[in-house]
Amino acid sequence: MNGTSEGPTHPTAVTAPGRARPTFSGRRAPERAAPERADYRGAFRAAPLPLAVVDEEGLVVDANDALAALLGTAPDALAGRIAADLVDLASDARTWHAYREVLRGRQAKLRCTRRLKHPDGHSLWVQVTVSPMPTPEPAVRGSGRTVLLAVADISARRELQARLRHVQMHDPVTRLPNRNLFFERLAAALEAGAYDDTSTGRIGLCYLDLDGFKAVNDTLGHRIGDRLLAAVAERLTRCADQAGYGRATAPLVARLGGDEFALLVEDSTGTDQLADLAETTLKALQEPFNLSGQRLSVSASIGVVERRAAGTTTTGLMQAADTTLYWAKTDGKARWTLFDPERNAHRMTRQALSSSLRPAVERGEFVLDYQPLVGLDDGGVRGVEALVRWRHPQFGLLTPNRFIGLAEEDGSIVQLGRWVLRSACRQARRWQLAHPEREPVFVSVNVAVRQVWDSDLVADVAEILAETELPSELLQLELTESAVMGSAGRPLQALQALSDMGVRIAIDDFGTGYSNLAYLSRLPVSVLKLDGSFVRGFQYEEGEAHINPADEIIVEAMVQLAHRLGLTVTAECVETASQAGRLRRIGCDTGQGWLYSRPVPPDRISVLLRGGGD
Repeated sequence: MNGTSEGPTHPTAVTAPGRARPTFSGRRAPERAAPERADYRGAFRAAPLPLAVVDEEGLVVDANDALAALLGTAPDALAGRIAADLVDLASDARTWHAYREVLRGRQAKLRCTRRLKHPDGHSLWVQVTVSPMPTPEPAVRGSGRTVLLAVADISARRELQARLRHVQMHDPVTRLPNRNLFFERLAAALEAGAYDDTSTGRIGLCYLDLDGFKAVNDTLGHRIGDRLLAAVAERLTRCADQAGYGRATAPLVARLGGDEFALLVEDSTGTDQLADLAETTLKALQEPFNLSGQRLSVSASIGVVERRAAGTTTTGLMQAADTTLYWAKTDGKARWTLFDPERNAHRMTRQALSSSLRPAVERGEFVLDYQPLVGLDDGGVRGVEALVRWRHPQFGLLTPNRFIGLAEEDGSIVQLGRWVLRSACRQARRWQLAHPEREPVFVSVNVAVRQVWDSDLVADVAEILAETELPSELLQLELTESAVMGSAGRPLQALQALSDMGVRIAIDDFGTGYSNLAYLSRLPVSVLKLDGSFVRGFQYEEGEAHINPADEIIVEAMVQLAHRLGLTVTAECVETASQAGRLRRIGCDTGQGWLYSRPVPPDRISVLLRGGGD
């Protein structure tokens, strides 16, 4: 019998209690539940990626064989377990919060890396991904919201990354941490020291450089040089291990490049600890190295820095260490030197001055003061010495001893010297024109030996004399004794050409250098300026117990010899009338010093030239 219903009907398949799968026509179509469920469970179980379905309470609903194998257990044993415990999702607050948000449907996905302990004892690294299930799956009908937990074993990748990182972070010659790892550890140590209340909050660094290592490389070759570096690294490591005995961590030993090493002391206890480490290191390196039958001896220079971590930057610490290492080198090598803030401030000042020298000339920051050169026979002003001053916007008025040496080092002395020469000649010409009633005064200008070598001094002088219209006999150039006495070749030719032009050549600070009097006859010199140390021997009144007659005898002999050679003599640093009187009696021609006047601006010299007082 065939029965029919009263209206058209369609078969219906239940997909979940009370629910049916709709067809495309809007009607209900039969669902083949058993085959689809079998396909899903088969694919889920056979998936090579470890998987688990987790309910909204965080319990495992189902897990596949791959996950069970990864965790070293049976699939059935995972059902009902707390998923977060299986893959260590509760170990840090941020990951735990993100995981809970995914379970509640408030976050789309969580991905993190975890290190798990396998039941057999070995560790493995996994990447955990937690994401919502797209729709309720047949295997878990009626279970509400679920998420899919995927666990990928990345142990091999992590091991490869670790090996690559080790290569990247270690020096192949010494096997020590290299510059990259050192700075990584230094940054971490500074951060920990600044914020960790359980530490001393301090950090120390011994920055080491081998003395004379380049000579080893150049004479014995790089192979022996590399072996020496490796041997040095071994000794440094032993020193660090010895220093770290009984402490939480030993100092980190790193090779920063070339023959430079560093010993980083985290959580240091003070400068004494760093000083002991530096001293131990120096002693360890003093022992000769035996390399392939060759006995080599090297020493080291060490810069030591120890300070609070708070407020210290990586750059600041390394700059201090580099500066201190430089001090150790310049102080004689084979030693350690502790960072000195006061000495560093002086260095920083020198650096600031050096970098601003050339622009300062262009900005007009230099001025000239003048000190009279007075005839000892009548007290009249015969000439003036031009003395440059720097009106620095930060450091105030600076005397020549603060910047002339820097200018000679970087070559800016040529530019500065040219400005001084032009300004002094221009001023001397003004005085000549302003006081026609009296004998014109000459101007004496100091010249550095580098000006003779690095510029055409003769051409500069000729150009400036022509430009200012100053007669050449009113210009005197002063050079130090050490510069003049060794003159040969180009410097001697320049001095001779200047003398031929009528310019006076004076030897400044005579008696402090070579004092080769026989050489004077072959130089185009017209004036000797006796160093002030001779005149200071005249500071006591005649008849006093402290007077040394040898000083006067020496000065008198030099004055007589100079006069026999046709030279005039100027005594520097004349401070008392007694000194002036004794110098006059032994025949000295002119005097210069505070007895007559300190260095003063040009307008004060104008007063003296008119016959006024100081």
